[in-house]
Amino acid sequence: MPTPLELSLLDSVSSSVQFGVNTGMTPVTLVNESGVGDDRRTGAFEPHPVTIHDARPLVGRLGLDVQGFTLVRHETAVVDFYDTAEVREVYYPEMETLVKQATGAAKAIVFDHTIRVDDGALQETRKVRAPVRAVHNDFTIAAAEQRVRDLLPRAEADYRLARRFGSINVWRPIVGPVETAPLAICEYGSIRDADLIAAERRYQDRVGGIYYLAYNPEQRWYYFPKMTRNEAVLLKCYDSRTDGTARWTAHGAFEDPETPPNAAPRESIEIRTLVFYD
Repeated sequence: MPTPLELSLLDSVSSSVQFGVNTGMTPVTLVNESGVGDDRRTGAFEPHPVTIHDARPLVGRLGLDVQGFTLVRHETAVVDFYDTAEVREVYYPEMETLVKQATGAAKAIVFDHTIRVDDGALQETRKVRAPVRAVHNDFTIAAAEQRVRDLLPRAEADYRLARRFGSINVWRPIVGPVETAPLAICEYGSIRDADLIAAERRYQDRVGGIYYLAYNPEQRWYYFPKMTRNEAVLLKCYDSRTDGTARWTAHGAFEDPETPPNAAPRESIEIRTLVFYD
């Protein structure tokens, strides 16, 4: 990553980001189906102003195993991202191929996707979710291991859990350029273990786990301004390696002070994968 001097030369914006607060109590989210209403959430959160750097000049230097995120160009054959059947039939295989190529994994499984729109009326019409403002990582250690057991036959799960595995999230605009609620990303090397707040996500049929991020002034934040439909961010959400390899990142939407008046609301899709190595 850039030195402090190089970092100071990058274009950047200053914005308030929503962080978790460690109260000693486990935050809990009761997850509703998309379009059914807001999830119910406990936990304490507070905003902090942060500097968010334009990472586009760094694209050739970013790596999933070092910083925990990168940007790729990718043309998709999907015509309508609001067509769930098309997304599953066309986009899932595309993303499994992309993630395997990006990570060198032997196997990748897309296990779900979420569409988010930064417009309340469109959320109701399309039955989709709003952008997430609280910065977070999609898996805790225990939740990542449990997801493997949820999705694979027992014998294969045992085999995979004895080897390196992980999770990659792929985030893409459905339309572009992104003008509202862009994605802020905190690189792995600036996240301390003490910054992570384990939280539960309770679904109708299971309990998952994520990490909220507590504020730390040493954290380094990045974004890719004006992302287009043929660009995607790959985010490390879990890695079982403990040898210094990036294990996760943190991300969340923020208000860009440079957003133009009457900007088109963000529409995006994120897919979540499990990746396995031989």
